[in-house]
Order: sequence, then structure tokens, then C-alpha cells
Amino acid sequence: MNLELAKQSFLDHLRIERGLSTNTLISYQRDLELFSTFVKEKGVKLEEIDSTFIELFHIELRNELAPSSTNRVESTLRTFFKYVLSEFGLPNPALNLETMKIPRKLPKALSIDQIISMIEAADRPGISTSLRDRALLELLYGTGARVSELIGINVLDISATSHDGDEIATVKLRGKGGKERIVPLGSFATKALLDYQVRVRPTLIAKQKKADSALFLNSRGTRLSRQSAWQIVLDAATAVGLQEKVSPHVFRHSYATHLLDGGADIRVVQELLGHASVTTTQIYTLVTIDKIRESYSSAHPRAQ
Repeated sequence: MNLELAKQSFLDHLRIERGLSTNTLISYQRDLELFSTFVKEKGVKLEEIDSTFIELFHIELRNELAPSSTNRVESTLRTFFKYVLSEFGLPNPALNLETMKIPRKLPKALSIDQIISMIEAADRPGISTSLRDRALLELLYGTGARVSELIGINVLDISATSHDGDEIATVKLRGKGGKERIVPLGSFATKALLDYQVRVRPTLIAKQKKADSALFLNSRGTRLSRQSAWQIVLDAATAVGLQEKVSPHVFRHSYATHLLDGGADIRVVQELLGHASVTTTQIYTLVTIDKIRESYSSAHPRAQ
């Protein structure tokens, strides 16, 4: 068994048996390519790879990549060699790999005014896709969806339910590991979606012989790509002069932070974000505590 065959067997296992998403598979493949290149450069066979060799690779990674990227690659290696052990009986040389400690960074959240200004910047008279762009930004902020979840929304994923005489719009999001969750839509997102679906989407979908089920379409009438969604966000940030690094994920951070600032229960925010553990959600409480501390320090006469 050589490394390339073992690598392909592992990727097939992830795709067929574990059913991982395309993006996750690409990430695994990219990490393994880095390792394969290193192995080829050293002229080592799969069965000759030991813990000392893995440590050399770790040093190489540490010199070339950021700690978070190094941890990701080494996590892939741990999973790969665990598979190689179970399938081919070769010793696992990655058992002693330790995760590098990374200083906890608070997620970046924009202010409510900044978010609103970006959404309103999508309104560009005379440009037909501006209604689509506004709807996309409204959904990013109104649902806390990851960009991959957003572009994966289909028309039939939008629905409405009645509760105590009121009609509530909801959207089905498909998260990591294929997990689905239902998230409510506010009135601003609902209106923006309706405007887009009535006034723009029919024109876009008419460009294709076979109708696409995707909610957000590009100018050719097919599903909007991840890169295009990013560009819509970047264009809105540029239009309002935001100097900070703005990405679709900033909308997710802002969504969570503003919910907690408004008094939402952390367990509810966990469900809305699709976090498997509330521990992941708790990092957003650090953002709000930081704001409280800052306000106290600047406003209380005995704070200093």
C-alpha cells in the first residue's frame, strides 16, 4: 500500500461512508496534498513514516502556516492515520501530535448602524440585481446563516406557519454535517425576499431552459456561487467606506452578538446558529461582556 492509494481510499471513505460535504472533502484533500508533497520531497514510503517524520512535518508547517492552519492540517493527519491503522494495519505515527495553543480571538461584530448601512447600500437604482443583493444581505443578518448555507437555500425552503393568529416566515438551513435547522425570518428579510422573488428572480430563471430550484440566482439563471456572495458583501462594505475586514461571516457574528445584547437566551442563540455545543456559542458572551466592561470603565466615576 502506497500513500496515494491510502489517501484515495481515505477520501472515498469520507465521501461515501461518512457523507461529508464537497467543501469538507476539498479541505481534507488539500491538507493531504501538503503532506504528500513533503513525503515525496523526503523520498519516504508510507510504511516508513514514523513519529519523528511527523514531527519534522510539524516543524515545516509551523514555519509556513498560521497556528490555526497548522492545527487543521494536523487534525486531518490524525484522522487519516487512524483510518490507515484500522484499514491497513500500519502503525499510527500521529498519535503524539499535539494541537498548538491559539490565543482566543473575539469574533468581530459590526454595529447595528454599520449593518443597516451595508444593507441599504445594496439599493442601486437601475441595476436589476440590487433587489437580489439586498435580500441576500437581509438574510445573512436576519438568520445568521453561513455563506454556504445561504447559497444552498432552495425556493421551497422558505415557508410560513401560523402561531397565535400570526403568520411567521421561516427558512430551512442545511448546516455542517448535513444537519438541518429552521430559522424564523423577520419582517425586513421577508419583504426583501418577496421583492426579489416577484420582481427579479423570474427574469433570471427565464435565462435557463431548466428551472433551477435555488433561491439566489446569478445573472445566468443558475445558483449563486460562494464567491459571488462574498463579492456582494465586499461591494456593500466598500460602498459605505468600511475599512474593517468584512466577510459574510461577520454578519453571522453580528447576528449572534446583537441577539445576546438584546437579551436572547444563549440556548436559543445556540439553536439558531446550529452549534452542536453551547460552548461554541459562549464566545459571543465575551463580546457583550467586553462592551459592558468598556462602558463601565468610561462612565462610572470610580471605575478607574
